[in-house]
Amino acid sequence: MNELLQHRGPDDTGLWLDAVAGICLGHRRLSILDPSPAGHQPMVAEDGTAIVFNGEIYNFRELRHDYLPNHHFESESDTETLLSLYRQRGMECLDLLTGMFAFAVWDGGRRELLLVRDRIGKKPLYWCREGGIFAFASEIRSLLSLPWMERELDERALYHFLTFGFVPPPATLFAGISKLAPGVFLRLRAGGAGDRHLVDTASRAGAG
Repeated sequence: MNELLQHRGPDDTGLWLDAVAGICLGHRRLSILDPSPAGHQPMVAEDGTAIVFNGEIYNFRELRHDYLPNHHFESESDTETLLSLYRQRGMECLDLLTGMFAFAVWDGGRRELLLVRDRIGKKPLYWCREGGIFAFASEIRSLLSLPWMERELDERALYHFLTFGFVPPPATLFAGISKLAPGVFLRLRAGGAGDRHLVDTASRAGAG
C-alpha cells in the first residue's frame, strides 16, 4: 500500500507497527515545511501516540506560541505540533486548526484510531473494512491492493456520478470502499465498532 503512494511522497517513507494493538501506520513524505529527518512519519510520541498527516496546518506556529509555549520540539514541522496538541487537548484540538489536512492518530491509551478530514475536503481520505480488519489511505489504488478487495463497481454510486457529476460521500465508485466526508471524523475503538461523528464545520475542522 505504501509503495503505491510513492508519487505522493517521494522524499521519505516510513512504517510503524504496534503488534500488541494490531495496528500498522504507513506514510510517504513530501517535505515542505521541514525537510529534516526530525519530521519523519509516522511520528510517534514517548507515550506511544502516533500520527500520519497529509496537508498543512497554516497556523501551527501560532498554536505553538499560544498553547505549547513550554514544549520542546524536535522539528519545525506542523505534524509535530499537531501530535503535541492532540496529546494535550484531545479532540478539542480540532477547534484550533486552520489548514487543509487529512490525518490519522492512534491513541494507545484510549485504544482508539481517529481519522479526520478538513471541512473543505482538500485532502482525500478513503477507508474500507473486511471482518475485523480496517484499512485507510489517501488514494483508492492503495486500498485496491489489499488481497480481499475486489474491483467491483458500486452501481448506485455510478448513478450519482452520471446525475451530479460526482459521487457524494461516503460512497465511491468502488463497492466496499468509502471516503470520509469533509468536516467529518471517524473514530474506531480497538475490539469494538467504529462510529462516524459529524464535526462542527464552523469550528472543528479548519480549512483555508
